[in-house]
Amino acid sequence: MNALAGGGTFATLPALIALGLPANIANATSNVALLPGAAASAWAFRDENRPVAGIAVGVLAAITFVAGLAGSLLLVLTPTETFDAIIPWLLLFAFAVMVFGKRAADWLHARVTIGRKALLATQGLLGIYGGYFGGGVGLITTALYGLLANIHPRELFALRTTMLAVANLAAALAFTGFAMVRWWACLPMLAGAVAGGWLGAHFGKRLSPGAVRAWTLLVTGATTLVFFLRAYG
Repeated sequence: MNALAGGGTFATLPALIALGLPANIANATSNVALLPGAAASAWAFRDENRPVAGIAVGVLAAITFVAGLAGSLLLVLTPTETFDAIIPWLLLFAFAVMVFGKRAADWLHARVTIGRKALLATQGLLGIYGGYFGGGVGLITTALYGLLANIHPRELFALRTTMLAVANLAAALAFTGFAMVRWWACLPMLAGAVAGGWLGAHFGKRLSPGAVRAWTLLVTGATTLVFFLRAYG
């Protein structure tokens, strides 16, 4: 899912919570488990990375890393009960972006011109979100870059996976340093994420965008509903 469209957290987070981990610990463990998979996808797409609106990929990666650290430290400071209440709304936001993001980006792009400063600021916000939670960050990136730089989703495979890996790396350093990772759950999931990230990057070039979108919509919509029932039901 992360390699094709983003949203891998919609699968890993509920699985870890179902195993009995508190929500914030599950989120931190999920982040570290997905890091090698994101790195594998980024490596597979490495030759396709290109500057965006004249901004070098290295600059965007540096912004993402610093912002990812900030977001992860914010999660460290968030109490479990508070994060339990916040999660459904973060999932709903990511789901809404996936459903309406492209149409909204196309509508706005026809009416608004946004420059490089807005793109840099947006990348910083994406880094913070990726470090704090990360659910659907690939989907959000696709929608926002369609608006800011008029980039087609297929052209974003490389950049999206690279930025996801950078944000995950920053967060993993913080979460590991603050002992928020449960390795007994992380390591098996990590092995699956590596295989999935590599396969997704290679098969993604041959899969129908419609099939990818339908599957991701189904998983993210169902997960969002379950978390609302869990928090408020």
